[in-house]
Amino acid sequence: MKNSITRRAFNKTTVAATLAMTAASSSRVYGANERIRVGCIGVANRGQQVMDGFLSHKDMQIVALCDVRKSTLDLANKKLDGKADTCGDFRKLIDRKDLDAVMIATPDHWHAIQCITACDAGKDVYVEKPLSATIREGRRMVEAARRNKRVVQVGTQRRSSEIYQHAADFLSDGKLGQITVARAYRLSNMYPDGIGRSKPSAPPADLDWDMWLGPRPQREYQDNIAPYKFRWWHLYSSQMGNWGVHYFDAIRWLTGDLAPSSVCAMGGRFVVDDDRTIPDTVEATFEMPRGGLVIFGQYEGSGNKAFPSGEIELRGTQGTFYINTKEYSVEPESGGQFQDRKPRMKAVKYNSGGKANAGMTVAHTRNFLDCVKSREKPVADIEIGHRSTSFSLMANISLAVGKRLNWDAKAEQFTNCDEANSMLHYEYRKPWKLG
Repeated sequence: MKNSITRRAFNKTTVAATLAMTAASSSRVYGANERIRVGCIGVANRGQQVMDGFLSHKDMQIVALCDVRKSTLDLANKKLDGKADTCGDFRKLIDRKDLDAVMIATPDHWHAIQCITACDAGKDVYVEKPLSATIREGRRMVEAARRNKRVVQVGTQRRSSEIYQHAADFLSDGKLGQITVARAYRLSNMYPDGIGRSKPSAPPADLDWDMWLGPRPQREYQDNIAPYKFRWWHLYSSQMGNWGVHYFDAIRWLTGDLAPSSVCAMGGRFVVDDDRTIPDTVEATFEMPRGGLVIFGQYEGSGNKAFPSGEIELRGTQGTFYINTKEYSVEPESGGQFQDRKPRMKAVKYNSGGKANAGMTVAHTRNFLDCVKSREKPVADIEIGHRSTSFSLMANISLAVGKRLNWDAKAEQFTNCDEANSMLHYEYRKPWKLG
């Protein structure tokens, strides 16, 4: 595989990095019965799901909650019998001296400021995906974690999935041959109304809308932005980031890819009539230095499955691999035109017999807590999360400029488009700054 490490070497490197101690140990040593004290920032929807993951472990305690909406805080605090301290400003939570770690599950545009602030305050961090809203934010987050010697786990929980771990081992010796295409999709038929249309209105009385907006421009509240539908507004998120990063991360793990050499995304608002500012249909194709393509499609005008089984497809010269969070299988290739027609490998089917999404979050939070104690790098270390998130952000930039873009993975710059490079970050609304 040209200009790339092999999958076998990649997996060995990943295991070594996961098991290796970080350069400096924590200033705190945990006793056998001592619990890690956690504060949670952003406790709606996904935030409460991650809270549940943490609460399944007896060696931790959630002592503080932060959210910009009081009713959301009260609902989350019920899980803790109302015993947690609550606040609406994340800085008050991070400033607490009795916290060991912070969980961040806020909208994407807040992740960088909150993660960097927490790292600079000496807290370890569990931050939801996508890691950042811009590529430059992501790199600054990595730098903050490293200079403060912090453990930072990114919420790409397939890294803690038994089935994906088994698959990574299975694929490590090149059983599929050369993988020329890897594909995944976000499929949901949202035609015709999507997230709907709403007019600006006064925000709910218990919502701090200005704090919700944070570094993004001031605008009036709309009820199809917050709390969840922000994922269809490009200033706050995208489905390329929301769903794509899960699949980009898993594909990178299974194939050993670090970053693409080029990306081209095409799509638009073709059929869904709503207020969204992202496409209802888009497909991004990445060319990899090793020789091969990674493809992610967001289809929100049709929801039928894209391939026979699984959520990811890897097409190799010897066989085609399908995987989801419970099982994987391989369909053998046979020779095509001018080739020997016999099967090139045996069919494979493996089922973990375990739980899917809920189990992955429990395992992912377990790995984070273990690493807080040991100072090892977690399975979804921040550098891993940054590289996977960058795929999503590159695709959004390619779509915005309408060009195929060439990427320098070392410099983290596009080499053929100044306009695209201007989108690697944006100017924050005052007083917010990137640390």
